[in-house]
Amino acid sequence: MVNADLNVVVDINITQSHPEKKDRHYHKVNHLNKGTVHFKIFHQNMKRLREKPKELLCRLRSNFRRVLCLTEHHLKCLRLEKVCIENYNLGAHYCRQLCEKGGAAIFIHNSLSFSNIDIAQHCKEQDIEMCTLKLSFGSTNICVLTLYRAPSGNFGSFLLKLNAILQSLYTPWLQFIICRDININYLNVSENKYQLDNLLLFCNLTSIINFPTRVENTSITAVDNIFIDVFQLESYTATSIINDMSDHDAQLLIINTDYSHVPIHTLKTIKKINKYTIYDFIDELNCESWDSIFNSEDINTMFNSFLNIYLRIFYSSFPLKQ
Repeated sequence: MVNADLNVVVDINITQSHPEKKDRHYHKVNHLNKGTVHFKIFHQNMKRLREKPKELLCRLRSNFRRVLCLTEHHLKCLRLEKVCIENYNLGAHYCRQLCEKGGAAIFIHNSLSFSNIDIAQHCKEQDIEMCTLKLSFGSTNICVLTLYRAPSGNFGSFLLKLNAILQSLYTPWLQFIICRDININYLNVSENKYQLDNLLLFCNLTSIINFPTRVENTSITAVDNIFIDVFQLESYTATSIINDMSDHDAQLLIINTDYSHVPIHTLKTIKKINKYTIYDFIDELNCESWDSIFNSEDINTMFNSFLNIYLRIFYSSFPLKQ
């Protein structure tokens, strides 16, 4: 039964294993009250899972029953299916067939009911490595997606495939929670960040991680992130967990059950699409010169240039409204 995963969280502490990391304590809270029931999702880039299941289980507090979203597990399917994390089932996974490393997996506590969603047709090694499952929490239907994109992956292909996945899964009564490492630093402003944010607006998804998730000698980045609909799941907390299992810090999302249902009066942000905006969109496409696409001989550069122009016209022709 789902309710077996509902337990009381009295406080949240972040264990700091090394003195030199004492300043790395991040805690973002949005209307979360102590002593109430919560639903918990743990996300971490593992950088190889094979030797770490027991260590991972030890790092998880016994009274914190979570959905575990893991990226870069570095395992093939047969090896991943043999990984044993006590009291957790392998709910969904993606493994590379040709290249090494990479991958995504969702382990779910054995007290939770869930259904796996097959999105393999949309995945491509390095570009978008993704797995997903559905579960119910109280009156809310949740779709958990775990996603990895390699630094060498084609970003244009990633956007198109992610859009196809979200379009195929979207329903108004389904809440998306995306845990991902797609190697975009969300502490900086960039074109890739802008394009991804605009794409996710289709499902009203917003980044809730605004603190570093990877700290090295010469860089501080937030390449790991969690996206939710903050208008629907408005009572939550997102924290960083420094556990030294990887060169990435983990993130913990806790959602308050008191606000996990979808209020009837909640305003939704949608795109203004009618016959007039469609005519405007077609007209803008016809008037575009497209010259910049043919200034390069590299097919990836040409595709990304086309996608940038197309998305710019799309978002200007179909503005958001409540």
